[in-house]
Amino acid sequence: VEFALILPILLMVLLGIIEMSLALYDKAILTNASREGARAGIVLSSPPVTDTQISAVVQTYTQGALLSLRAAQTPTVAVARSATDEFPSVLNVTVSYPYPGLVLGKLLSAVDQPMLLSSSTTMVTE
Repeated sequence: VEFALILPILLMVLLGIIEMSLALYDKAILTNASREGARAGIVLSSPPVTDTQISAVVQTYTQGALLSLRAAQTPTVAVARSATDEFPSVLNVTVSYPYPGLVLGKLLSAVDQPMLLSSSTTMVTE
């Protein structure tokens, strides 16, 4: 009887650990993707790398790497640059991803909004 009373609590804790582990994995992927996008944008090249090319680098990095049991959603990429006449010039790449989750993520989206994972990287141009 005691096991029957404790089992639902133990299962929720176990599912919560798995859910948060997957969310942390996706967060690490987003962090690396924003870093790769910023690195692609700061390297000196002629012609300069466009925001669309930076976004393509991020999308390529995240493609197939984000874990989800639902249909894969593409992350949102925002690129911000400082004024071109400033030295040093700064590039900021922000990647956002609505984490769909497995079980608890679905409960969170039913109650409020899905968990939004976001990462931002700022680098100085070379």
